[in-house]
Parts: sequence; C-alpha cells; structure tokens
Amino acid sequence: MNPVKDIDATKKNTNELVNELYASGGFTAKKLGTAAVILEKMMKEKDCCRFISFPACVIATGTRGVIKDMVKEKRVDCIITTCGTMDHDLARVWKDYYHGTFLADDVQLHKKGINRLGNVFVPNDSYGIILEKRMQELLPKLYEQKKDWSTKELVWAFGESIKDEPKAEESIAYWAWKNQIPVFIPGPTDGAWGSNLWIFWQDHKDFVINLLRDEQDLSSIVWDAKKTGALMIGGGISKHHTIWWNQFRDGLDYAVQISTAVEWDGSLSGARVREAVSWGKVREDAEYEFVEGDATILLPLLWSAVRQKL
Repeated sequence: MNPVKDIDATKKNTNELVNELYASGGFTAKKLGTAAVILEKMMKEKDCCRFISFPACVIATGTRGVIKDMVKEKRVDCIITTCGTMDHDLARVWKDYYHGTFLADDVQLHKKGINRLGNVFVPNDSYGIILEKRMQELLPKLYEQKKDWSTKELVWAFGESIKDEPKAEESIAYWAWKNQIPVFIPGPTDGAWGSNLWIFWQDHKDFVINLLRDEQDLSSIVWDAKKTGALMIGGGISKHHTIWWNQFRDGLDYAVQISTAVEWDGSLSGARVREAVSWGKVREDAEYEFVEGDATILLPLLWSAVRQKL
C-alpha cells in the first residue's frame, strides 16, 4: 500500500514532474506516470521492435514535432498512420498552418477559403493547392523509376524528394527516409495525398499502389521481432493495423495508448488496451496502460519525461 502524496510542481524537470504525478496516486495523473515507466522499458528493451501509430490530426499541430523527434532519434522502428499524415507533414514543409479558434464562423471561413481543423486554420493555399502542385510535379519522376509502389516506398520517396527544402528537417517523412524507418499507410486514398495519387492514375493506369507488399513487409517485421511494443495515439485504422499484425506473434509485450474516446460505444479508439488481450493482440502478461486525455498535451509531457531518462 503506497501512500498518496501531494504533487510538488515547483522547480521540476519533466521527468521529475511525471514521477510526482505517479506518486500522487490519483486518477489520470498516475496512469500517465505508469505509461512513462512502460514506455521507458519498451525503449530500453534491446530486442523490442517499437511501433508508433497515430491519426493525421495531430500532425496539423505542433505535436508533429514530438513524433518527428522520435523518428529523427531512431526511437521507433515502425510507423503506422493515416493518409492525412502525409497531407499535413508535406504541406507544412511548403506552407504554414495558423492558429484559429473552435468558435469561428465556418460559413465565413469557407467563403475565405480557410479550412478549420479544430482550432487550427488551414488555408486552401496551404493544403490542397500546394499539395497538388508539388505532387503532380514529382509523380512523373517516380513513375519513370517504376510503376509498382508500396506506401512504405512512396513515403520514403517523398521524404527524399524534400531533402533540399528549407524546412525538410521538420518533416516526419524526411526523417523516416533518412533513417530508413518504415511508414505504412493502410488507407492511402483517404486524403489529399491519396487523391493526388488517384489524379495521376487517370493518365497512368499502370501506376499501382501495392498494399499487399506493405502487408508482406509488416509480416516480416512482426515475425522477426523477439518482442514488440506500441505507443498508440487515438485509434482507428492506425491502431487496429498495429494490434492486428501483432496478434500473429501472440500479441504486444508493451502497449501504451492515449485517447479521448469513450469505451461504451464499442469504438476501437475508445477500446481499452485490456480488450485487445481477449483477441490475442496484446499478451496476457504484457505491460500496458490506457491514458485518457488529449495527446497534444499528454504526448509532449510523456515523451519529454521518458526522453530525459533515456
């Protein structure tokens, strides 16, 4: 029986603060502290293949920088995400997104050509227009190289293509290519990046996005791993693809999920990690934690604390 202790937030670095949250014994604060302990073990485990999964929305915010640093520092071995990650990651290399408000008049924003992503403003010039311009310039060059591409190969090709851009080192795709860390996008047409692939395909019907080769690569990663762990932001297809493949090796050894979703509607985003144990997607003896809350707050705090220990 460990006593509950009051949090001392004075003169603390992030690691010390998260330790204080754990020692507080209370609610989500303790869960974040537990997640930090598990994530540290996962990062230090010599033979552990480390997955990270996340949806695109966080890449439209400054939280992109946290994930980028994890990729840059080779703290992850495999990334599974959604099409929109490429939308926002590439677009922000070329153009800025802007502070907005949840309370904006969406009719007026539409008239002005500004898209609202929560309280982030994304002008058309910073999104669809620039993506179409740059992608349709690049795709013919990729087509000349070969006709059959997996999403992993395409992400690396796009990462390489921006290497001379002034803001290249802010990009997840750039560092994934630079460090040869695979990025898999199981739903590649669900966004502007995918739509531009489709546009190009209209006049190049032998241009193929080979998802089954992605699956073969994932199979090799899972079967070769002695242990696996995952940091999962939110849920959806990126989370499911992570736990789905890990079921074939009898489940993840470590798992941390951050999500705002509720459990009672049956959604995967809200499904607690313990539910995955019943499917064999997380091992019965695994170390895991589900932390309720907004990843734009919790992930920077969590990763900063773990990174200081590493």
